Amino acid sequence: MTGHHRVGVYPGTFDPITNGHLDIIQRACRVVDHLIIGVARNAGKGPLFSTEERVEMVREELAAMPDQKAKVEVRSFDSLLMKFAVETGAQIIVRGLRAVSDFEYEFQMAGMNARLNPQVDTVFLMASERHQFISSRFVKEIGRLGGDISQFVSPRVSQRLADRFAAEQQAE
Repeated sequence: MTGHHRVGVYPGTFDPITNGHLDIIQRACRVVDHLIIGVARNAGKGPLFSTEERVEMVREELAAMPDQKAKVEVRSFDSLLMKFAVETGAQIIVRGLRAVSDFEYEFQMAGMNARLNPQVDTVFLMASERHQFISSRFVKEIGRLGGDISQFVSPRVSQRLADRFAAEQQAE
């Protein structure tokens, strides 16, 4: 490399962070020199966990990946993604694709983002075969109904979900 420092942003709600997200993080680290995990506040999606809890979960998972720790940081954001990219000095937006159905939406978003800031490129990483069908939404649904989510999330995240669902049941 000739003195360039490639900064990437991997944005998402991460509610919760899954093994699929971790796979994209590890692979994105091979593409950029510094990766910022942008945890979107996104109250419109009605997240199960607060922004602070989601940031904490992502940090815990990164701590379990010591080889990545030096080049990855976690920040929350509540702004337009392109604004966040400029604020962080990112030149690359990293997006994971699980299936063809993700592509149309992500393609449109990449096009809009390119119109907003042509200096920031979007890089798509295909989910690894074993993670293609993992989504935070499905993990929450399976976990809430008492299903085994251990193959989709870390034991730490699985425990957080179990605790949250138990608290919800007690509140009912």
